[in-house]
Amino acid sequence: MFTGLVEASGQLARRERRGIDVTLTLRAPPALVAELTLGESVAVDGACLTVTRFGGEHFSVDASAETLSRTTLGDRREGDSVHLERALRLGDRLGGHWVSGHIDAVGALRAVEPLGASRRLWFNAPPSVLRYVVPKGSIAIDGASLTVNEVDAAGFSVVLIPHTQGALHLATRPAGAAVNLEADILGKYVERLLSLGLPAPAAPPGEPRGGVDLAYLARAGFVR
Repeated sequence: MFTGLVEASGQLARRERRGIDVTLTLRAPPALVAELTLGESVAVDGACLTVTRFGGEHFSVDASAETLSRTTLGDRREGDSVHLERALRLGDRLGGHWVSGHIDAVGALRAVEPLGASRRLWFNAPPSVLRYVVPKGSIAIDGASLTVNEVDAAGFSVVLIPHTQGALHLATRPAGAAVNLEADILGKYVERLLSLGLPAPAAPPGEPRGGVDLAYLARAGFVR
């Protein structure tokens, strides 16, 4: 599990084909590499991958054919920059939102618009992702937790303040660039619960029993 707060920018140093899979060797800040352990999870542009080797300023991960086909990692070339984040530790501050590292779909950067010192970025997203996107909600783009600004029929926008622009590679990508998208997992759980048609938890005495409302979600443990 991750938070979507990118720890560092890395670089794809080497791709090694191993049958239908690929080993990716990434260059990263030595301080980050020094804290890695064999077998731990690292989000690479939002995709949760397992560390297989590390040392100095490099570490390696294996990407399966499934991962390559469902993310942008299949198209990444040596020298490309990537966002890196180690898994969340218990007790850490949750500055972003719950990010699983399981990419839902690939989207595309539609446009970048100046907004004072900030930048508004518009992304196209497939319906399978857009159904979970709401204004002021959260979404992970290449592993970065960002707040949705606006939503339209084709996608959504986010706004990057100057600090975030410097920490992420999103604002420097050309229009049409592919990005990894992961929708907020809370929306998926709510949708799943509602689709099951389960009976509502028993209402307290004297409280009417009806459909799904805030009281129902509170009794089910989804809201406080």
